[in-house]
Amino acid sequence: MAPDYDAVVFDNDGVLIERTDERLLAEAVGEAFAAFDVSVDEERAREMVARDGPPGEAFERRFDIDPAEFWQRREAKASAIQREAIHSGEKSLYDDAAILEALPHATGLVSNNQHATIEFILDHHDLGRHFETAYGRVPTIDGARRKKPDPSYIEQALDDLGTRSALYVGDSEKDVVAAQRAGIDSAFVRRDHRADLDLSATPTYEVTDLSELADRLGVRIE
Repeated sequence: MAPDYDAVVFDNDGVLIERTDERLLAEAVGEAFAAFDVSVDEERAREMVARDGPPGEAFERRFDIDPAEFWQRREAKASAIQREAIHSGEKSLYDDAAILEALPHATGLVSNNQHATIEFILDHHDLGRHFETAYGRVPTIDGARRKKPDPSYIEQALDDLGTRSALYVGDSEKDVVAAQRAGIDSAFVRRDHRADLDLSATPTYEVTDLSELADRLGVRIE
């Protein structure tokens, strides 16, 4: 028997749309530093991308840059570069995102990507009509600290949808943990880029793609 949820909330990158090439995110870091007349090599930029968090306490002492100003600049650069990649087709929508047409559930989107990037994706691919609520991270240090595995943005989406009978669909351990902390079920999508990932958190379901998710939910895709 298919599970009965009031709502399904999706992650974005790696679930509905391809992940952003790390090279592009490192480029955004380099451009953000350049705005403050600081040069960093690609290795340092990639390290900051891999750390996936706002500047720490030593940042200002090391670079003589206000961390909040730098982070806001980096977020703007990262969003602009991703918008270019989406527009050019380098960062494409997955074909099975067509599941959104068939779902009878209330739907939401919660991503660790910048909210401006999410807004662009929803508009560019005409996906906004499918979602009753959508959140990306606010382009501030506090906004970055609230991203998954913190459940804050998921909880906001659930409040908007008016339910806790929900499934969160993601492609990372952070997604599974965030769903658990929000008190809802999770579906882990093991696409090719996650083929070798070992999870230490256990999702409610594991699927290979969104078509299999539709089957699990008892949804027929025409």
